[in-house]
Amino acid sequence: QVQLVEAGGGLVRAGESLTLSCAASGRIRSNNVMGWYREAPGTQRVFVATITSGGMINYADSAKGRFAISRDNAKNTVYLQMNSLKPDDEAVYYCMFSQASIQYWGQGTRVTVSA
Repeated sequence: QVQLVEAGGGLVRAGESLTLSCAASGRIRSNNVMGWYREAPGTQRVFVATITSGGMINYADSAKGRFAISRDNAKNTVYLQMNSLKPDDEAVYYCMFSQASIQYWGQGTRVTVSA
């Protein structure tokens, strides 16, 4: 089992920045993928960005150029630096951890962006 603890959500104004973090603990293998998804009100959860333990990164088109994902393998922690936030970025952000074809999810952290 893997547990995920997220932090960093909150209320910001449009154009401001916010950094999310997610720490994984438990039975963690060396090869894994960590990332972020988000769920806006009334919509399905969608992919934002992922990063493998080897450092390979993928971004959704909506995140390219504004968001930066990174990780600290020694701390089993993934970060999402979000810049130039827009009202459309407002959502609950969920941390995802995947290993051995099993996905784990965090409890979600809310990001609110005021216009």
